[in-house]
Amino acid sequence: MEIHELERRRRLVSLCVLSAILAVGIYFVARALLASIDLATNLFYFQRFSFASVEAAQHRLRSVALFVPVVGGLIVGLMARYGSSAIRGHGIPEAMEKILVGESRIPRRITWLKPISSAVAIGSGGPFGAEGPIIATGAALGSWLGQLLPVSATERKILLASGAAAGMTAIFGTPVAAVLLAIELLLFEFRAKSFIPVALASVIAASLRFAFAGSDPMFPMSPITAPSGGAMSFYLLLGVPIGLLSVVLTKLVYGIEDAFERLPMHWMWWPALGGLAVGLVGLWEPRALGVGYENIENMLTGRFVASAAIVVLAAKALAWSLALGSGTSGGTLAPLLTLGGLCGYLAGLAGQSLFPQVGIDPTVAALVGMAGLFAGASRALLASVVFAFEATRQPLGLFPLLGSGSVAYLVSALLMENSIMTEKIVRRGVRVPHEYYPRA
Repeated sequence: MEIHELERRRRLVSLCVLSAILAVGIYFVARALLASIDLATNLFYFQRFSFASVEAAQHRLRSVALFVPVVGGLIVGLMARYGSSAIRGHGIPEAMEKILVGESRIPRRITWLKPISSAVAIGSGGPFGAEGPIIATGAALGSWLGQLLPVSATERKILLASGAAAGMTAIFGTPVAAVLLAIELLLFEFRAKSFIPVALASVIAASLRFAFAGSDPMFPMSPITAPSGGAMSFYLLLGVPIGLLSVVLTKLVYGIEDAFERLPMHWMWWPALGGLAVGLVGLWEPRALGVGYENIENMLTGRFVASAAIVVLAAKALAWSLALGSGTSGGTLAPLLTLGGLCGYLAGLAGQSLFPQVGIDPTVAALVGMAGLFAGASRALLASVVFAFEATRQPLGLFPLLGSGSVAYLVSALLMENSIMTEKIVRRGVRVPHEYYPRA
């Protein structure tokens, strides 16, 4: 027994070392992905070779911009057809499927096909975030390392989760949320020996991000004050419409995906068709294009007027659901944060106008909506709450975040059996555990 326990400890230390090395590599891969998105955006919308950070919404192409997402979609479709169809979608469901039924073996070519295809899709106006692709890429790198070395399927899963968590942390600087996301969506268990390597990978990625990119929060906002009883009640009740929105958006995305399945054409052409829809929406509201972190910053600082928030909410929801349903490559976290935040912001403006004495803050309502929609759609409650806290560094926001997120989760769970992360793989016959237990 002593020899067996000593071996287990030795292997745990080895996993921690491997996860640490993996985190260093993935941090630089994440920075390369962000640079690639900036490069693609500059090439597609401004016809210049530059890595300068720029928003697609700032383009001056006029009606020609209609065809930019079409070209990007065509490139992604070709990459999926002749490279790997696994690059389609937002990446997390595919990683979950490999963990549950594939012994955590992700094809090695995904490590370069996924980030390149995502950079093309987002750079050409796709309304996605970089977090899904880098989580998928980090997971693929972790899986690749686990396939090169003589490790068990369980240890390979831990390396996969470590890579995914390090990737998310490298983008957002949210190490605790990344660990919780790995536990809730990838590890499917609660065991210290599993998430200690994941935690180390996240911490190292966060340290590198702070060293090279600074320690400022991803989404800065003015300090939040302690909410009054009336305001807290409002934020709790806000979880109900946010939970309903998570159900509507999930069903909309998969309804559009089903509609594409019925088209009399090869799936290779679907991203281009989805790109045409994105281009049309972009002509109406350019702020729906690309990652759109500026939209999140505007609502968390109160710079959105109600009319603009309504238009961006409608345009972003339409563009994102059509693009994701077409099977292109991109993430879900940033769009969900944007849509939930805008919904919460609008509700906060209405509540502030109707009940001025209560002390409702529209920017806090936006923060609550961001986390609530992600919690309801993904069922990763704790990761959603802690992410909103770490991304803004607002400790007094934790109370409304946890309360509203729990309500949104409950509403979603009552009305929808599967989440936006699991619906796809459940349709393929994969059984996904809904409750995780400690393991020895």
